[in-house]
Amino acid sequence: MLNLESICHQACEIAKEAGNFIEKERKNFNPEVVETKSFNQLVSYVDQEAEKILVTGLGKILPSAGFITEEKTIQSEEKPYMWVIDPLDGTTNFIHNLPVYSVSIGLVYQGKSILGVVYEINHKELFYAWQNGGAWLNGNPIKVKTNSELEKSLLATGFPYYDFKIMEKYLDTLKYFMKNSQGMRRMGSAAVDLAYTACGRFDGFFEYGLSPWDVAGGICLIEEAGGIVSDFNGGNDFLFGKTILGSSKAIYPSFQEVLKTHFSI
Repeated sequence: MLNLESICHQACEIAKEAGNFIEKERKNFNPEVVETKSFNQLVSYVDQEAEKILVTGLGKILPSAGFITEEKTIQSEEKPYMWVIDPLDGTTNFIHNLPVYSVSIGLVYQGKSILGVVYEINHKELFYAWQNGGAWLNGNPIKVKTNSELEKSLLATGFPYYDFKIMEKYLDTLKYFMKNSQGMRRMGSAAVDLAYTACGRFDGFFEYGLSPWDVAGGICLIEEAGGIVSDFNGGNDFLFGKTILGSSKAIYPSFQEVLKTHFSI
């Protein structure tokens, strides 16, 4: 039986190590070293080196686990336990020196998130959770909001940046929430959006077109903070299924119904 609490605290230290490296490199970062993996998907040596820090450290904590990584610094090998990591979630923000980006670590067992760490580097906010252990921010317990009215909710999303096939549905959804909530925010880091939902800054978050490493760290945070994570249809295909919403239990029914109705995916 794994000691998830111990593993989580060790993972937190590795996330901070990677975050400290990213923070140091940002001071003299040259945007000209940025590469384009595909349309609007950017990467630099900072992402790659930070990922190596994570892979090395996490590999020592749980040698039997496999990895799913954004920058492919290690070959993915399917195993019961999988680390799912994004070394720099919010690379575009980082490149433009917009201070919202994070390190995201998730541990998945047979497809279910059982541990999550999100380290927001600029504010030195460390969010972490493990299965049946609650959710925490810098040592203090966190909970999702208790507000039950969608009209009184502050919501977060991410703009489509490479997959525009359902753009019109997305814009229609935005129109609805603009008229029926207290506002929308787009931070530029899905991991941060999920963490902020877990600690009650946002009532809910939704996005489509994401990859597992974008969301794996935040899933356990919301669930352990008393919230719900699902795909737009209300199912469990949110880690690999390209649509995800996370919210408090109080607004989930109305929030999910709006997304299901507008997207019809």
